[in-house]
Amino acid sequence: MSDSLQISVLGGGSFGTALANIAAGNGHRVYQWMRNPQQAEEMALSRENRRYLPGTELHGNLHPVTDFESLASADVIFVSIPSKHFRDVMGQVKPWLQAGQMLVSTTKGVEAGSFKLMSQVLSEEAPQCLVGALSGPNLAKEIGARQLTATVIASRSPELCSRVQAVLHCDYFRVYAGADVEGVELGGALKNIYAIAAGMCAAMGMGENTRSMLITRSLAEMSRFAVAQGADAMTFLGLAGVGDLIATCMSPLSRNYRVGYALGEGKTLDEAVGQLGEVAEGVNSIRYIKAQAETAGIPMPLVNALYAVVFEGQSVASVVRNLMLREQATDVEFEGASAPSASEDQGLR
Repeated sequence: MSDSLQISVLGGGSFGTALANIAAGNGHRVYQWMRNPQQAEEMALSRENRRYLPGTELHGNLHPVTDFESLASADVIFVSIPSKHFRDVMGQVKPWLQAGQMLVSTTKGVEAGSFKLMSQVLSEEAPQCLVGALSGPNLAKEIGARQLTATVIASRSPELCSRVQAVLHCDYFRVYAGADVEGVELGGALKNIYAIAAGMCAAMGMGENTRSMLITRSLAEMSRFAVAQGADAMTFLGLAGVGDLIATCMSPLSRNYRVGYALGEGKTLDEAVGQLGEVAEGVNSIRYIKAQAETAGIPMPLVNALYAVVFEGQSVASVVRNLMLREQATDVEFEGASAPSASEDQGLR
């Protein structure tokens, strides 16, 4: 690549590592920050993130670090921090940030208590920076194996979208762009919830008819919620909506699917999360989305059913029975949908 940039990635997990490796492979100098000095040293020596992305060789341009000094000269900063620690980390790094830098959240969750999206947290902690959000059907292990996939970068800054497309686009990773930041972020947060349900269904031996019904009704429910929060329903017909939903509801590589599968096998929530060994954003998102939906008066039967199973100990069979007895509403629910404008469809062609 002719225009080499300096890129920073905050977070030592699987997806942050996958993105860092793509940018490094594209000729950029990449600094990946992580809390654990032992992990950083091991990655630097072995050229592999053995805990979170085993089997993927790390490019020589990727430099694991445990300090924030490189942030001051970064052109683009990807923030791949779990939502629980997102604001805390941003509070630590903001003294290093410069006006005009580009901050991109890749975290698929919402903030506890405030129900703020990660892009909103970025804007509050670093108002001098340009902000965007990246989301899509992006299972990190498949990206690490260079399997073909695509994602969406959403921002109100066309300059940020173009820059992220240039940094990440390669022969196996395609980057589309849009302006619906809320829709892209809510799609990423909401689909985690339904992936837990899909994992439970799989563990219980439910058939493809059941799984198809679950995915379709999940899409209707998540789009209904997001539109009420100000998102564009059309976003949910794209990669950040139905694309991400299918990927996470169909693949055992999905962390949230694996938590649901463990619950379907009869394990407790603590056992399921402990067995995973990584953060599954969907578990806490169930709580936050349910509370927000009740406050706003948005019907969310699937979320309510999952809450009853995961946090109230109700049996899956009884909850499913109650769902099937609900009033049969209309099939397609995309109220308020509008076609994207030309400026919102900037995908690399």
